[in-house]
Amino acid sequence: MRSLPPLNALRAFEAAARHLSFTVAADELHVTQAAVSHQVKALEDRLGLKLFRRLPRGLMLTEQGQALLPELRGAFDRIEQAMNKLSVLGNEGPLTISLMTTFALTWLVPRLHRFQAQHPTIDVRMLTTQRLADFAREDVDLAIRYSANPGVPGLRADRLFNDLLTPLCGVVYRERLKVPADLLRVPLIETTGDLDWPVWLQAAGIRQPPRIQAMMFDSTKIAVDAAMEGAGVAVGAPFLFKTELASGRLFQPFDLVVPNGKAFWIVGPESTAEQPKLKAFRDWILDEAKADLATSQLTVSHP
Repeated sequence: MRSLPPLNALRAFEAAARHLSFTVAADELHVTQAAVSHQVKALEDRLGLKLFRRLPRGLMLTEQGQALLPELRGAFDRIEQAMNKLSVLGNEGPLTISLMTTFALTWLVPRLHRFQAQHPTIDVRMLTTQRLADFAREDVDLAIRYSANPGVPGLRADRLFNDLLTPLCGVVYRERLKVPADLLRVPLIETTGDLDWPVWLQAAGIRQPPRIQAMMFDSTKIAVDAAMEGAGVAVGAPFLFKTELASGRLFQPFDLVVPNGKAFWIVGPESTAEQPKLKAFRDWILDEAKADLATSQLTVSHP
C-alpha cells in the first residue's frame, strides 16, 4: 500500500488551490509563503505530478490538481465533522469526581448548581472518600485532593486555595474560651490523619499539647458538626464554614488564623486534561475558588 503524503503538504495544497494563491494560503495557515510553496513542491515531487501552473500573476490548477482538490476538500470536511462530533460527545455524559466529604458538603455542593446551569448536558457524579483516586484503575475523571503537593508524573494539578486553621466551637464553649490557653481545659476534637491542632497551638504560643480529647473523626465537617452540638472544640478552615458562622451556630473564638501547609487541588490525568467536559469543570471550579477568595474577609493572622 502506498503511504499517504504528509498532512501538512495536503493542507497547503488544498488552501493554495482554493485561493489560487500561495500568499493567501499562507495567511490562512499562519505560515510563510515560502513554507506553503515548499510543501506544495514536495507534494508534487512525491506524486510525480504537477498540480499548479505557476503564472506571472497567480496560479492555475492543472488537470491533476483539479481532480485532487474536490476529493481532498471532502476529506478535510469529513475530518472536521468527525472532530466536531467528538467534541460534542466529549462534553456530554457523566463526569465523575472523587473528593472528601468536608469539601463536598461545605464548599462544592452549595455552588454546584451554577456549573449545572452553564453545562446542563454534563451529569456530575461525586464519590466522597478519603482515599486517593487511582485514575488508571477507577472510573474517575477528576479528583479534589488535599495535600501539601499532589505532584505526580502524568497528573495535572491546579491549586484551588490554601488551607487555614482556627478553633471553631458551638455556644457551649464560646464563653469559656477567652485566651488560647483556655483550650488546655476543654475537650478538643481531632481529625484522623491530620495534625492540625499542634500547628495552631504552636502558632498561638502554647507549647504543651492539651491532654483532653473528646472525639476523633475522619471528616472535618463531622468534627465541626460535633463542635456545634457541644462535644468540644474543633479546628478547621473558617472559609469552609461561613454559613454556620454567619448563622450564629458556630463561633470562631480567636482571631488567629494560620496556614497548615496544605492546599486543596483539582487533579486529573494530563492525557485527558483537554477533554471538553473535564476542561469545563476545571475552568469553572478555578474561577469559583478565585471569586470566593476575592470576596472572603478572612486573612491569615499571626500571634
